[in-house]
Amino acid sequence: MDSRPPPIFVGDALGLDFLNSIATPLDTVVDWIADGEGYLNWLGQARLAPSDVLEDMRARALPGELDSVADKARVLREWFRRFVNGHKGRPLTAEALSELAPLNRLLGREEMFSRIDYDSAGRGAFAVQNVRRWRDSGALLLPVAQALAQFVCTQDFSNVKACEGRTCTLLFADHTRSHARRWCSMAICGNRAKQAAHRSRLKAHQLRV
Repeated sequence: MDSRPPPIFVGDALGLDFLNSIATPLDTVVDWIADGEGYLNWLGQARLAPSDVLEDMRARALPGELDSVADKARVLREWFRRFVNGHKGRPLTAEALSELAPLNRLLGREEMFSRIDYDSAGRGAFAVQNVRRWRDSGALLLPVAQALAQFVCTQDFSNVKACEGRTCTLLFADHTRSHARRWCSMAICGNRAKQAAHRSRLKAHQLRV
């Protein structure tokens, strides 16, 4: 049974949530994709792969196969972290395109096709849907690659920030109106900062007394 706490989704962008799949929520580093099972669980939590696909991958994977995919996912994560850290805080320019070659190579492995389906749960109409072929375990990297590509193409890197928590490593896209967000979560680092400020004021008052 997985003893890890639930994954953290505070990035306000799925590409950043992937980077936040390793974090220190309670003074201990937790890597949600440290192994194959963890990676499958994270994909499910992020809604990047259907549950039936994940179950099928579990059933037919060879020993160590899913762990190998998780290894590749961690390599991808840390490569993208370097890219984001190198560009956050300012708009992306055309010069950044050459740095994205590894991601474009991964996207080139995508196998998708279109089909007509009936949306009975929504508008009750026919619609064209894009469907992915999950031929092997390597395809489990492709929805993440798509999420990273969407992040690069739709987010203003000027609004990408690192949480100001003293030991926090989480990143987020600041979509607030004033772009004044400072914390990954007010319930976590924001609250810790308020408590620290309160203790500091209390200590200063005691010294004056």
